[in-house]
Amino acid sequence: MDKKKRFNQIARDIKDVKIQGARNIAKKALEAYSLFPSKKSKRELLNLRPTEPMLENVLDMAEEGKSLEEIRKHFSDAQEKINEKVLKIIKNNDIIFTHCHSTNVVNSLIYAKNKGKKFEVYITESRPLFQGRKTASQMRKNKIKVTMFVDSAIDVALSGEQGNKKPDKVFLGADALTKKGIVNKIGSELIAKIAKQNKIPVYIIADSWKFTNKKVPLENRKLNEIWDKAPKGIKIKNPAFEFVENKFIKKIITEK
Repeated sequence: MDKKKRFNQIARDIKDVKIQGARNIAKKALEAYSLFPSKKSKRELLNLRPTEPMLENVLDMAEEGKSLEEIRKHFSDAQEKINEKVLKIIKNNDIIFTHCHSTNVVNSLIYAKNKGKKFEVYITESRPLFQGRKTASQMRKNKIKVTMFVDSAIDVALSGEQGNKKPDKVFLGADALTKKGIVNKIGSELIAKIAKQNKIPVYIIADSWKFTNKKVPLENRKLNEIWDKAPKGIKIKNPAFEFVENKFIKKIITEK
């Protein structure tokens, strides 16, 4: 595949959410940028997913001359440090509730399992693209007990109703870290509010490169993700992200 076709393929996959997660998006965008390192390429890549400060931070570093190897090394080094910190807060027999798919969260849970911690994971479907299925599959592959809930059963799952055990902790990833809170997959604010009502601590697990001082635009996705070929006259809203204030968060865990 020639360089232009490869660049366009990566761009399409990022836009269509075939490449998921802030870290994976940033890594693939970095690969695309390295094929055509220009302001035009950078601008095109940034426009694909506006709610991703890590994408912007990584491309800024590449534009400023930081080597690709150095940038890529950060991801694995940061994950290792995050894993050690998460390990300390997981207790045996914990039930951990999570949402959507976060590479930082998933990797830290797998690390804890491999270190001998025994725990269970509750996960949402994360409609409309069902990213929760990816998380659930990775948990199962690594022999971690996992239960999936439909998104509309978030309150049931967090309240310990209808025969479910109440979770001990909530682990959420983040697409953006800010001074006043975090931005993550739609549903995260509802989860954080219900968790607070039920006295369940919410931990954000994310790479520090997701931090930004800028205002984070909240992306709205394609309508056909919700209802393809819907009858005319039906208005559809498909917000992909939302803001979670610091007051709902116990701690933000980064490599720092």
